[in-house]
Amino acid sequence: MKASVIWATGVAAGIGLVLASTAAVAAGKNTNSEKVAKLLQPAQEMLKAKNYVGALGKVHEAQALADKTPFDQYTIDEFGCAASAGAANYAEAAKFCEAKLNDTAFMPEAEVPALVRSLITINYQLKNYDKTIEFAQRAVKGGFASEETKAVLGQTYYLKGDWKDTLATENGIVDAEVKAGQVPKDQQLGLILNSCIKLEDQACQERALEKFVTYYPKPEYWTFLLQRVRAGTGSNDAVTLQVYRLMVDTDTLKDASDYNEAAQLALDAGSPGEAQKILEKGFAANVFSDQRSKDRNTRLLESVKKNAATDQPTLPKQEKDADAAATGGKNVALGLAYYGYGQNDKAIDEIQKGIAKGGLKNDADAHLLLGIVQLKAGHKDDAVKSFKAVKGDPTLERVANLWTLHARAA
Repeated sequence: MKASVIWATGVAAGIGLVLASTAAVAAGKNTNSEKVAKLLQPAQEMLKAKNYVGALGKVHEAQALADKTPFDQYTIDEFGCAASAGAANYAEAAKFCEAKLNDTAFMPEAEVPALVRSLITINYQLKNYDKTIEFAQRAVKGGFASEETKAVLGQTYYLKGDWKDTLATENGIVDAEVKAGQVPKDQQLGLILNSCIKLEDQACQERALEKFVTYYPKPEYWTFLLQRVRAGTGSNDAVTLQVYRLMVDTDTLKDASDYNEAAQLALDAGSPGEAQKILEKGFAANVFSDQRSKDRNTRLLESVKKNAATDQPTLPKQEKDADAAATGGKNVALGLAYYGYGQNDKAIDEIQKGIAKGGLKNDADAHLLLGIVQLKAGHKDDAVKSFKAVKGDPTLERVANLWTLHARAA
């Protein structure tokens, strides 16, 4: 966790506050008894010289005195807070600083926010997570919580094993940052993802990973996300192929069996050119490592090449048949074929014709395919519009949303 690093300087800031307060109180109407003042005057000089251990010794002497006035005790707590924090004696600092904070008769209201933040830091250092949360919540409710305060609150919930409150806190921080046009910190997104994992909430994990690929589109995050999405497609070949297309485009297709299945699905869908590209990418990446897999996919690649060689010369005739058809299914199929052969402009034209004609078996899949081809052709804005037009199939809508995230990051 980075919180210990972030908050290490917070104690020093609190010390400066305490010293300023001491000078202010000394100038006011409240005065210490002679016996306490006799001990705390040299303690104040020691604090100024950063001799925190020496100052703490004087504080202990003052604390041992009998018959102290309420203001004596407040001043002892104040000096003890500064000295023990400066000496990194956090156990004592927690007691002295909290006692000072709770002495509302003398504690200046203006100094409350800084002292509360110091107590957050001190208790975090002590791994006293309940107290850390208590003071952090006080800062949030009081309206003086900094971004660091909110961050340490979420981290403390996580360290305590309170995953639900971690999610609530960190999601609130991330939502506020996004609303303000800022990029969420990857540490915050990591806490969200890890909390989802701890809760064994699959949907929560996928939402967290979507945030990761939105702001930090690294291949490993895409891999984690798309593996989960792929596992949820079941036996729906159309959806599975669309997920594989995204995996190919994000360079997250790694397994030999996935390459083989993706190529088979593309071939079955009527896109031998696409199947050929998938297999060739797999061979280039050396994913077919064992001889059996290599032989199997070599045979498949040879078959796909023959299929493509036979298919390509028939495209002009297919185009005439598609244009003559009353519905758009043949146009979309032809567009898919053109896409597989890298003729993206013709593919876009045919898919758009098919969508316009209507009568499609899967309108959502056609819009998704159109967006993919438009993105490949460099028409990012048009692609995003096509992805947003994917409606009616929740799973395809989900895949289309992921393609939108990928398009915006491209």
